[in-house]
Amino acid sequence: MIWKWLGALLLFPVQMVYLVVKAAVCTVLPPKLRDLAGDNVLITGGGRGIGRHLAREFAKRGARKIILWGRTEKCLKETTEEIRMMGTECHYFICDVGNREEVYQQAKAVREKVIVTSHLHFLQVGDITILVNNAAVVHGKSLMDSDDDALLKSQHINTLGQFWTTKAFLPRMLELQNGHIVCLNSVLALSAIPGAIDYCTSKASSFAFMESLTLGLLDCPGVNATTVLPFHTSTEMFQGMRIRFPNLFPPLKPETVARRTVEAVQMNQAFLLLPWTMRVLVILKSILPQAALEEIHKFSGSYTCMNTFKGRT
Repeated sequence: MIWKWLGALLLFPVQMVYLVVKAAVCTVLPPKLRDLAGDNVLITGGGRGIGRHLAREFAKRGARKIILWGRTEKCLKETTEEIRMMGTECHYFICDVGNREEVYQQAKAVREKVIVTSHLHFLQVGDITILVNNAAVVHGKSLMDSDDDALLKSQHINTLGQFWTTKAFLPRMLELQNGHIVCLNSVLALSAIPGAIDYCTSKASSFAFMESLTLGLLDCPGVNATTVLPFHTSTEMFQGMRIRFPNLFPPLKPETVARRTVEAVQMNQAFLLLPWTMRVLVILKSILPQAALEEIHKFSGSYTCMNTFKGRT
């Protein structure tokens, strides 16, 4: 037994070096991309913002079917029609992911509903092989200025919604040994700011959920997970948010976030920080004292960036 433990102890650093070198090589020589031709993709919050761009990107890269979930039918219908114009089969369902029973009900409808096309052919949506948890809301106020119901809404949609959607679709993915769970998170999960306490808290919880899920899937062949943590993105959701040096740290374009997200899925990348410079933030948080971090927040303008917030809640 002691020799077994000693062997494992000696082998461990060799494995670490191998994995680091492998990751470096993959950065220079990206692995073969996943073919999306056989995938049915479901995107929550798919009617607008990053969700709409994700639908476009998956369609552009050859996904078989795209299913959109959201709360606003007008936006869902517009996006669905756009994706169909691109030549990809697309359907939408009204669903509030913060409502557990509604999620389970609509998940069943996605699997079972038969749709009659204009050519009178009957099509069944079928099994979801890529689930993109993108739906999110932000209240945009301090704790004492926040309404209790608004705080609960953020937690239900941004965090608990992922529990319900994942529980609804993951079992079949495990059975098929084919699936991918994607989370559109935020860099605010790693570095919170004032004025968005509901959003930061829910995203930190969501990040922990995805970390645990990713590790839990290690022994599940064919089923993987990807978490994307983008910097401030120029959508109506965070309209009015201002940082001190916008030329140095410009907001990301939603189409860029969508493109990099789909690429990460195709490359089976577990975690993606956008832009790559956000890695510096993670390192600084681990080595600098709290007082220094507070000065960075003040200097960069993130301390007051939500003072001008007037986005969609």
